[in-house]
Amino acid sequence: MSLSIIIPACNEGGYIDACLAAVFASDGLGKTQVIVAANGCTDDTVARAKAFARQAAAKGWHLIVLDLPALGKPGALNAGDDAARHGARAYLDADVIVSPHLLAQIAQALGGDAARYASGTPRVTARSWITRAYARFWVRLPFVAQGVPGFGLYAVNAAGRARWGRFPPIISDDTFVRIQFTPAEREKVQATYDWPMVEGFAPLVRVRRRQDQGVAELAGLEPELLANEGKDSPGKGWLLRQLLRDPLGFGTYAAVTLAVRAGWGRQRGWVRGR
Repeated sequence: MSLSIIIPACNEGGYIDACLAAVFASDGLGKTQVIVAANGCTDDTVARAKAFARQAAAKGWHLIVLDLPALGKPGALNAGDDAARHGARAYLDADVIVSPHLLAQIAQALGGDAARYASGTPRVTARSWITRAYARFWVRLPFVAQGVPGFGLYAVNAAGRARWGRFPPIISDDTFVRIQFTPAEREKVQATYDWPMVEGFAPLVRVRRRQDQGVAELAGLEPELLANEGKDSPGKGWLLRQLLRDPLGFGTYAAVTLAVRAGWGRQRGWVRGR
C-alpha cells in the first residue's frame, strides 16, 4: 500500500535526524512519501530534514520539506495533508523513533475499503527517576496497555481520513482523530516505536493538565464522538494491585493527578509534550 507520512515539526533540530533516520530505515513499504511540515522553526530543523534527500532518493521515496510560518500543530498537519499524494496517511511526531517493521505493518493494517485506524506498540522512554516511576504506572493503565492510544503516531486509510475535513485548532489532535473511530475499527500492530515522556514533576503536571484540557475541549466540540474513546476508569481492585506491585509508580502518578486537581502548573498557551 502507498503511504504518506506527515511529520509536523516545530524547532525539532535535536530530534528530527533520529526520527527521519528511523523512517528511512523502514522496510517492506511500497510507494512512500515523507512530508516534514516545519512549523515556525527558528532552528535548523528545515536544513536537517532537507539533508535526507539522498536517503529518500536511494529508496525511491519522495521527500517534501515544507518551511511554514508559525501555524500551530493543526495548521502544520493541514499543510501536510494538502501536500499528501496518497490516501493512507501516517501522522508521526518528530521526536518518535519507529522500529524497522512498524510502518509496513501499519500499511498492511490499513488495507481494505472499510475505514481503519492503526498505530504501533509504544515504548515510553524516560531518564529521570520520577518520570520513569510515572511512566511505569501510566503504561499499565488499561487504555494504554490494551487500547490503541496512538500518542506520537497514528495512521488512517483513505476511508478513515474521509471522516473529518481540516484539523481544527484543538489541543489534542491524536484524541480528535482516535474518536473518529470505534474501538473495533482500531488496530495496534506488534511492531514498536519509542516515545519520550516529559522529564520532571512540574513538566509532568503541566502536560497532564494539557491532556485533560484537550479531552474537555473535545467533550464540548464532539460530545457524540467522544463516546468512541472506550476509556473506563480503573476499578479499586486494579488500583490496589498496582499499589502493591509498584508503590513508587502508584504514588508518583497519584501525586501528579492530585497536583493537577489542586490547580498547580497552570500555564497559558501551548505546552510541549516532553
